[in-house]
Amino acid sequence: MFQTGLTGVVGSLGSVSKIVLLLLFVFSVISWAVIFFKWRAFRVADREDKRFLGLLVKTRDLDELYRQVRRIEGSPSAFVFEGVMERVGSGRVEGRDGVGAGPVDRHVLERTASHLAQSQLTRLESYLPFLATTGNITPFIGLLGTVMGIIDAFREIGTQGTASISAVAPGVAEALVATAAGLFTAIPAVIAYNYFLIRIRNTAFRLDSVTLELLASLSTTASKTRPVPVGAQG
Repeated sequence: MFQTGLTGVVGSLGSVSKIVLLLLFVFSVISWAVIFFKWRAFRVADREDKRFLGLLVKTRDLDELYRQVRRIEGSPSAFVFEGVMERVGSGRVEGRDGVGAGPVDRHVLERTASHLAQSQLTRLESYLPFLATTGNITPFIGLLGTVMGIIDAFREIGTQGTASISAVAPGVAEALVATAAGLFTAIPAVIAYNYFLIRIRNTAFRLDSVTLELLASLSTTASKTRPVPVGAQG
């Protein structure tokens, strides 16, 4: 007999369908936890990046900016800036050949900035594969539950010896619950995954902009402090 209400419908399902619903429930809970966690992480990253970019526009002295940036936490752009400045500082102390003081090669700075930026993007991309996996497989898990439920419904029809709509409809309706649950789990995960990918692309664009601005500022500073050759004087 067809049961009404969520509890009644779940209670009338077969054991395989119940297992499928339990699995989908676990996927749904974890995916929503990931969604809220990543939403908060991106919110913090965007807020701190905005704060850092404001300082970058106002402060022209890189050393002063470096001291202020060390108080900013959670900003990918500030992390890249701080890492590059630390690399520049080590180059001033050690020099390229490890003997005297000397500027760090631009290609070294570019590789350092690229590595730091990639590490921040990788951090922001953490747990997103789970959302992609949830969006890809949960509809099929729900479909599996539906197929198994329909098999049970037809088996019950064979046992009762009748194929009237009153005998077929309850079993089919209960079987379709698994498909609905699979879609309910997959749709938010897919939407969130695509949304977070857009946020990552925006962050990558900001990191590229900060890297280019920083390298240009360092090149300008180096050109101003570079000693004039003896033959070019007076």
